Parts: sequence; structure tokens; C-alpha cells
Amino acid sequence: QVHLVESGGGLVQSGGSLRLSCSSSGDTFSSYAMGWFRQAPGKERDFVAGISWNGGITYYGRSEKGRFTISRDNAKNTVYLQIDNLKTDDTGVYYCAADRTLAHPAPEVYEYEYWGQGTQVTVSS
Repeated sequence: QVHLVESGGGLVQSGGSLRLSCSSSGDTFSSYAMGWFRQAPGKERDFVAGISWNGGITYYGRSEKGRFTISRDNAKNTVYLQIDNLKTDDTGVYYCAADRTLAHPAPEVYEYEYWGQGTQVTVSS
């Protein structure tokens, strides 16, 4: 199993950028596909981006293409989410997730076994 800890959230003005990080400990990080999800207040947890175990495959939610970039550094046991040109709709808690059984990144919450505690991103207008 892995233990995931997100960081990098905060209060940002619309149009700004953030880079979220998710550090992993425990099992071999490079064995896991990783995903980022966002949960806005009162809403379900939505898929933002996913990346395969070696970074060779990335997959984005429909509304995230172009402004979001997922990447990973297996030597540092960390996955990143770069968010550019932030919009107020990006506000929410961002969670990273991991699963060892996924051959490719997946967009559904139930497909990931391990989750971090989340980091809050608030975008002001």
C-alpha cells in the first residue's frame, strides 16, 4: 500500500498558476497509476487528470485539457498537477489517488484504491 500526501494548494487570483504535489511513501511508487480529482463544495469528486506508472500515458478530464498538466517523478515518488490560467470554477479540494492494478490512468473514483487527504485550492475573481 501507499500513503499519499498532497501539498501546494492555496488562495490564488483568477488567471494565476499553481503546482500541486502529491508525495507517496510505502510501496514502490512506480508500480502505481496516479490520478488527480477535484471536489467542489456540495459536488461529487470529479476526475481531473491521470498518468500511467511510467508517465507514458496521460489522460485529462473534458474541461481540463489545455490548462492542466500532470507529470510524475518516480525518483522522487511524487506526482504533480500544474494548473495554469486558474478560473473560479477550479475551486475545490484536490485529491491524488493511486492504484496498482490500472494499466492506464482511469477517470472513475472507484478505480483507485488509495487516496490522499486533499489540498484546498481557492480561486478568487
